[in-house]
Amino acid sequence: MVPPDRLTSEGAALLVVDVQEKLVHRLRFGPLVIANSHRLVVAARVLQIPVFATEQYPKGLGPTIDSLAELIPERPAKTTFHCAGAPGLLASLADANVRHVTLVGIEAHVCVLQTALELLKLGFRVQIPADAVASRARMDWEFALRRLEHSGVTVTTSEAVLFEWTERSDHPEFKAISALVKDFVPPSPA
Repeated sequence: MVPPDRLTSEGAALLVVDVQEKLVHRLRFGPLVIANSHRLVVAARVLQIPVFATEQYPKGLGPTIDSLAELIPERPAKTTFHCAGAPGLLASLADANVRHVTLVGIEAHVCVLQTALELLKLGFRVQIPADAVASRARMDWEFALRRLEHSGVTVTTSEAVLFEWTERSDHPEFKAISALVKDFVPPSPA
C-alpha cells in the first residue's frame, strides 16, 4: 500500500460547516468545537489557506456564532445537508485550486459526514480533526468518524492539522502556529 501524501498547506482549504447559534449550544463539546475551529481558521489565515463556511437554513437555526462570523464574512446558506449544495462553494474551491479540504463543524453525523462523502466523490481528499467536530450524541459522533475513516477520510486532531499545514520548524510562520498550540487551553464541556 502506498501511503497518501501529507495534507500540507499546498492545495489546502478549510471549510467550517454550520457552526450556528441554535446548533452549537445543544452540544456537550460545543465549546471545544468552537475553540478548535477558531484556532484552525486563524492558522489558515496566517498560512494563506482559503477558508470557507456554510450555514444550514440560518432562518431557522440562526447565524454562525459571532467569533467565527467575524473571521469568515461570506457564509452561503444551504438547505442540502452536504455543503456542495451551498451556492458558489464548489466554484470557489476550483478557483483556489483546492485539492484537499479540512472540515470542521457540526453535526458530525449529518452535514459534516455528507459533505465529506460528497467531496470524496468529487475527487477531493478530506481530513477531519475529531476534536473540531461534534454531534449531540456521542454515539452519532463516534460512528460518523468510523464511517468517514472507512470511506477514506483522514481522521486526525486539530493540533496535527496545524503542524501538517506548517510542515517544518523553519517555516516563516512556525512561531505563530506554535503559539496557537502552546497558548491553547481547551474549554471544559458545557
